[in-house]
Amino acid sequence: MPDVANSGLIVSPLKTARFPVPLEWGVQPDGAAVPSARRLVVEIVRAWNVPLSGDAVQELELCASEVIANALEHAKARCTVTVRRVGERLRVEVADPSPTFERREADPESTSGRGLLLVEALAHAWGRHPAIRPA
Repeated sequence: MPDVANSGLIVSPLKTARFPVPLEWGVQPDGAAVPSARRLVVEIVRAWNVPLSGDAVQELELCASEVIANALEHAKARCTVTVRRVGERLRVEVADPSPTFERREADPESTSGRGLLLVEALAHAWGRHPAIRPA
């Protein structure tokens, strides 16, 4: 997993590249991995000195948590998280090996199933696309 060097730069796990460039790491299929992955997204953004308000950081944290948890829950496999900065925009990508994507309506009686609705409400833009798999 990446770490933050004393210089404030993000350093790759192999210590071979310095960032800011897209930073990517794997998250194991364990719900307990979600909080540390979410915190790492915020740590990266802070190390990049992205000027975000406290509310924006909380929204980033919530959105990252929801998409990471969703990928782990539904794919039941390791996912990959990528954080990019393009100009003044942040992009958090979560990729999993599942070829399907089901978006179900939230049951009003259920205590789950609203994560993507939160992401849709909080993110400036969001979406999904199938990965191109090698033949």
